[in-house]
Amino acid sequence: MYIINKKPKIAVIGLKGLPAFGGAAAVGENIINQLKDKYEFTVYSISSHTKHKTGIYNGINQKVLRHLPLGRVNSLLYYIRSAFHVLFFKRYDLVHLHHSDAAFIIPFLRFRYPVILTTHGAFNITSKWKRYNFYFKLQIKYFVKYANIITCVSKSEVEDFKKYGIQANYIPNGISKIEITNIDKGYILFAAGRLIESKGCHFLLQALNILNYKGKIIIAGDYNQSTDYYEYLKKLSNNLDCDFVGLITDKNDLYKLIAGAKLFVYPSMIEAMSMMLLEVASVGTPIICADIDGNMNLFKANDVIFFRNGDIKDLSVKIERALYSLDAIKLMASNLRNRLLKEQEWSSIAIKYDIFYKKILDKYR
Repeated sequence: MYIINKKPKIAVIGLKGLPAFGGAAAVGENIINQLKDKYEFTVYSISSHTKHKTGIYNGINQKVLRHLPLGRVNSLLYYIRSAFHVLFFKRYDLVHLHHSDAAFIIPFLRFRYPVILTTHGAFNITSKWKRYNFYFKLQIKYFVKYANIITCVSKSEVEDFKKYGIQANYIPNGISKIEITNIDKGYILFAAGRLIESKGCHFLLQALNILNYKGKIIIAGDYNQSTDYYEYLKKLSNNLDCDFVGLITDKNDLYKLIAGAKLFVYPSMIEAMSMMLLEVASVGTPIICADIDGNMNLFKANDVIFFRNGDIKDLSVKIERALYSLDAIKLMASNLRNRLLKEQEWSSIAIKYDIFYKKILDKYR
C-alpha cells in the first residue's frame, strides 16, 4: 500500500554501489536518475563497491553494507543481508532486483513486496563461474518465476526464458547524450570494468602482434580481478607499445579516454547488452566487436565492424581494414550515435520501467 500524495518507495538490490563503474550497476543508476523525481529509491550497496557511506548520494538513498572478506561467498551474503534489511528493518512499496543469480531471495521478498527482476545475462556464465553453473540453473528453474515482472536487457534472454515457461519483457540498455569533442590521439583502446578472460583482451593483443602493430595501445580495466590473466596480457604486450591504465572510475575521464581513441576494439565473448559498447557509441568512437548475439542484437551491420568471435586472424584483418579507412568508420560511428540517441536514450528507456512500476503499484495499492 502507498499513499497517493507521497513518492512510492522502491528498494533496489543488485547494483552493489553508487556511483556505478559499469555493467548492470550503470544500467540501474541511469534508470534511477531518470525516475528519482517520481520515486524514492534506496540502493543496497556494499563497501567494496562504493567509497560512500550510508546516506544520500546524488539525491538517492544508499544503504552501504560492510564488505566481508569471504571471497565469492561475500556476493551471496550481500543478497541475503540486503533482503533481511528490506524485510525486517524498512518499509517499501516495491523491490527492484537486478541479476537472476539473486532470484533465491524473491520468494522471501514476496511475503511483503511485489518484485521486478531485471536480468543482465542470466544464461551467460563466464569461465570464472562455470563450476557454479548448477547454482545459476537452480535460480532460473525454481526462483525467477516468483517475480511479478521480469525484464531482460537481451532479446536472446527473453527467448531462453520461454524454454522454462517464463514470460519476460525486453527492455534494452540506453545511452546518454555525451557532449565531448572527439580528438583522435592515434591510439587503439580496449576498456572494461573487469580485465578478465571472457572480455577477450588477449584476442586484441594477439591480433596486433600478427599485424606487427607499432602504434599506441591503451588497456583500461581492473586487473586485480585475475592477476594470472593480467600477467598473461603483459607477456602478450611485450612487443607492443601498450599501456595498462587500470580501472577508470570517473565517467568524465573514461569518456575523454574513449574520445581520444581512433578505434575501440572489444573482443568480449559473452555479453547480454554491453554498457561499455553503448558508452563508446554515445561518444562516437568507431567500434570493432565480436559477432556474438548480444552485440548483433544491438548493432546493425553498418553501425560497427564485426569480427568472428574468437577468430584472431579475422580480428587482425578487420583492424587492418579499419585503420586504412578511418574516415569511413568515423562516419559509421557518428551515424550510430545519432540513431541510438533517437531510439535508446535513457529518458525513453526509463519510461518503460516506469510503466511497469506503475502497473505493479496500482495492483497492490
